[in-house]
Amino acid sequence: MSVLTGCAGTGTARGTTEQAAAGEARTSYPLTMKNCGTDLTVEAAPKRAVTLNQSAAEILIRLGLGDRVAGSGYEIDKTPDDIAAEYKKIPILSAPGAEIKHEALLQAQPDFVYGSFASMFTADQSGDRAELHKLGVPTYLTEFDCTYHETVADADFKLLFEEYRDLAAIFDVPSAGEKLVAEQQAVIDKALAGKKIEGTPKVMWFYSTYAGTPWAAGPGGLPQHISELVGVKNVFDDAKTKWAEVSWDEVAARNPDVIILADLTRGEPNDTAREKIALLKKDPLTSRLDAVANDRFVTIPGRYMDPGHGSVQAVPALVDGLAALR
Repeated sequence: MSVLTGCAGTGTARGTTEQAAAGEARTSYPLTMKNCGTDLTVEAAPKRAVTLNQSAAEILIRLGLGDRVAGSGYEIDKTPDDIAAEYKKIPILSAPGAEIKHEALLQAQPDFVYGSFASMFTADQSGDRAELHKLGVPTYLTEFDCTYHETVADADFKLLFEEYRDLAAIFDVPSAGEKLVAEQQAVIDKALAGKKIEGTPKVMWFYSTYAGTPWAAGPGGLPQHISELVGVKNVFDDAKTKWAEVSWDEVAARNPDVIILADLTRGEPNDTAREKIALLKKDPLTSRLDAVANDRFVTIPGRYMDPGHGSVQAVPALVDGLAALR
């Protein structure tokens, strides 16, 4: 994101905030910023935001904004226990495992829409961003997915933390954004300080299958960044997209030492970690892989592979999971 303008003469750091008498940084409106190459203007702090997916809703809750979320959609797995009660209060506007449709979105009367996937901001899903802006509804799309599945050159936690700061500025809670950044950086630092990994294990980030074909993390996404931080090699780091449709032959040829499984509960075939393990052990090709034969799996919630609060938790989960396999 880059901020273009705030109220003339009032913006300070990054053009978004001014210092209030009590010492709290405050947003000056209208706030205009460029996000994923699109200009958006927020006239006032949103009061009826709609999040298009679970990870986006969780971020707003972590920023203390759960009471300003008028609806959400596309749930992929269990909500963390510490925010489950607050998340449960949010109306779910989509069918299980599906995106919010445009009509349902408008019925919620949103004054802001936030999503983590470019595929959701389309005419046949929740609505095109430009059209929503014409309706007076500003939208924000994570910079990790400006173009669906395309690799992002600077995909790292700094980019995620800038997203927190953007949202905190939009909602006029800048200090909450800084607090969340500090908390999450501490989680990363603690996990990396305690890592004990021998060599450079090869890993496959196994998200799910579609029509029997596996999807794995490639370069230009947070799984790749996490691999580099932890000191493992992503066997599909040469793929053309950050989420690549690969083949079982390729998986076998690259022979990962460890397979990282996304445990999803949205109801698609082979979504859960248990189903993935059963699939790998049943297949005559993958069943012969050392990682499969010797149960060298690390299981994490599916949302840990998506940009959001959970992706930071993937760092200690991977460090601890690898340690348990020693």
